[in-house]
Amino acid sequence: MADVLSPPPALRLRVQDTVREADGVLGLLLTDPWGARLPAWEPGAHLEVRLPSGRIRHYSLSGDPGDLRTYRLGVLRDPGGRGGSEEIHTSVLAGCLLEVRGPVNRFPLVPAERYAFIAGGIGITPLLPMVREAAAGRSAWSLLYGGRTLTSMAYRDELAALGGGNLVLAPEDTHGRLDIDSVLRGLPDTAAVYCCGPAGLIAAVESRCAALFPARAPHVERFTATPDAALGSASGPDEGGFEVELRRSGAVLHVPPGRTLLDVVREAVPSVPSSCEQGICGTCETKVLAGAPDHRDSVLSEAEKAAGNTMMICVGRSRGGRLVLDL
Repeated sequence: MADVLSPPPALRLRVQDTVREADGVLGLLLTDPWGARLPAWEPGAHLEVRLPSGRIRHYSLSGDPGDLRTYRLGVLRDPGGRGGSEEIHTSVLAGCLLEVRGPVNRFPLVPAERYAFIAGGIGITPLLPMVREAAAGRSAWSLLYGGRTLTSMAYRDELAALGGGNLVLAPEDTHGRLDIDSVLRGLPDTAAVYCCGPAGLIAAVESRCAALFPARAPHVERFTATPDAALGSASGPDEGGFEVELRRSGAVLHVPPGRTLLDVVREAVPSVPSSCEQGICGTCETKVLAGAPDHRDSVLSEAEKAAGNTMMICVGRSRGGRLVLDL
């Protein structure tokens, strides 16, 4: 019944091998069971992975886009997370079959004469292919890469072997907090800044870029929701909730301040797809037919949010009294 944006087709891939990439980081090497070539991808792309438990998680591709026989993922074990990384580290073994969708790229590498990459911890996964492409294309690049300890930082040897750029490894236990200004200060107007990592690092990079380059925002990818995604930040008409009309199903539902739009939509469309439910993965992107969405996601660009043609219904709400969705 649901008419959300069409997801990419599902693939059944085999875990060819698992590799310990660093302390707490497990690498998965995925191949087609019959040896077929895999769909092409570009730096910044990720896969949607359905785990044996049914959990759906999104992981950046960290391998070589030129190798279409193997996909590589790097997964940080997070005992305090929602269970996906624990399942991968304890249950996903070589030989397992996993259903994946993608690749999907919402974090593309734009052409630039110079790149400044800033990675925190497992945030190196989408940036590694970008650094590799910058090095191969002979663009000037720098990478400031931080982690808790040196042994917790994955892909160090691969990065060191690239050459042609300025690589700074800065583990927190020996270097303290990352010196963001060391890579941002003095950048030319033609440079592109890319950051992926913990929320605090991204916020700091955005703040410094706003001060140093007011007209140029950094390119970021988040692993956690922004404060704007919180239900408690409702304002205006949303203080009393709003109505959502599901055009195809014919349902008109009330969305109170204490419930998400996705939660209410599920009453009429139980099969509506979702994954992170934090506004960071894009799985629940839905077409908007009428109304003004209150975007609280980290997926859509500012131009896409201004257009209001789609929204992430896991965190998005309404700026008016009524939304009409193509569901």
